[in-house]
Amino acid sequence: MKKIILMLSILLASCTKDFQEINTDPNGTPVALPQQLLPPALVSTLSYNMLRNRNFNNELMQVTVDLGDAEGKVFRYDYRATWADYLYNGWYSELTNFKDIYKIASQELNYNKSYMGISLICQSWIYSMLTDTYGDVPYFESNLAKDSAIYEPRFDKQKDIYLDIFKKLEEANTLLTTGTAISGGDPVYSGNVQKWRKFGNSLYLRLLLRISGKAEVSDSCIAKFKDIVETNAAKYPIMASNDESAILRWTGIGPYSSPYLSVREQDFKAPGLGSFFIDHLASWNDPRIDIPTYGSNGINRWGIAPYSGSYQGIPSGYSPGDNPIKKSYFYSNTSTSSLMTEPLTGMIMNYAELKFILAEAAAKGWIGGSAETYYNDGALSSITQWIPTWPMDIKTFLSAADIEWVESETLDQKMEKIHLQKYYALFLEDMEQWFEYRRTGHPLLPKGPGLKNGGIMPARMTYPVYVQSTNPTNYKLAVAGQGSDVISTQVWWQKP
Repeated sequence: MKKIILMLSILLASCTKDFQEINTDPNGTPVALPQQLLPPALVSTLSYNMLRNRNFNNELMQVTVDLGDAEGKVFRYDYRATWADYLYNGWYSELTNFKDIYKIASQELNYNKSYMGISLICQSWIYSMLTDTYGDVPYFESNLAKDSAIYEPRFDKQKDIYLDIFKKLEEANTLLTTGTAISGGDPVYSGNVQKWRKFGNSLYLRLLLRISGKAEVSDSCIAKFKDIVETNAAKYPIMASNDESAILRWTGIGPYSSPYLSVREQDFKAPGLGSFFIDHLASWNDPRIDIPTYGSNGINRWGIAPYSGSYQGIPSGYSPGDNPIKKSYFYSNTSTSSLMTEPLTGMIMNYAELKFILAEAAAKGWIGGSAETYYNDGALSSITQWIPTWPMDIKTFLSAADIEWVESETLDQKMEKIHLQKYYALFLEDMEQWFEYRRTGHPLLPKGPGLKNGGIMPARMTYPVYVQSTNPTNYKLAVAGQGSDVISTQVWWQKP
């Protein structure tokens, strides 16, 4: 059965001719209603995100270290081509479902502006992850085999993809302004259309910031950022609290069981925690790893096992043959509490991330307001997302940990502070830690002697190998325009 599902995903993503005949997934057919399509599409997308966050993003970003000297260890930047297929196939398959939601909701019988707006936000979210992961990808002609008989879609430039995503988010904001009620099928916001609108505009700010370093679009990105946050804030509402974070909470009821439960328990707890990830938390006395005060059943809020009475990690990128001992790790469900069943792991975008986005913009002078206040609010929200009753004053906590805001520091020093805290706010959010590191170079990750790829963080995933045979002409054009299909080729927004 798994082989059949994988084959369907491959055919769908590559838009080959067989897709038109084989795609009979009820989640992707126009006979279903938007409220029937939305939940499984969200659950499936988050399943792809969470599993690759766990075994790809976390390894690159030194959250975990999959111990061993075998080939293909991601923490060493030892990339294998087989890594490419899973997200590419999965994300394109779910785009079909989200596009069907828009199409069905725009028809007279089922006309609903809110479902149309939600569809556009979800499409924008997935397309942004696709292009940030691979670079130039099929966009304008993707997922059109069924309706337009386009079986070999062209690859579009990342710049063009981003500019059209912004159009989608503008349209979504307009559609959701009416507040048209939706009739269920919303596992993220339980039918609260205004919260979807706030998420869409917060996502807009994330993506404006993502490409703001490119000179050709920088001025327009900064102007639009200011327009959303200040000039026309009433027109573009954004998240205002942790309660408005975009999270699909895994209740364990019906289809809402965590994708982590598909991982064998011995595999879930196998990687050791990276020193970079755990050492900061330990030195700060971070409440998220505090057992006696904020834990339950002898386990802290993030389900991390101590080692010899303290929290210790493994240096990532260690030399082959060093054979370090696994120390702290994530508990599996053999314990009474773990991330495997944690409701909050279905992260799409949280409020703390938005605050750090605003802190960076304020530090750079794009918007008014205090960068320090945004920074402090982000750090507080990052903690209280997990421990709502945490009583400590955030300034006192940051000062005791020696990570308080210092206005006299350089912009680069401020960026390091913002992005170190953002690193923990982005914990569990698809590939966002990796995307932001590639954009900013922050937080500063130690470089172990055992790294491959010249010790340089991979800049992208390669395209799936089968694309070379199913869409050869457009594949070759994409490589000719973007650069060699290797992990060291930078995507458009990374290039100087």
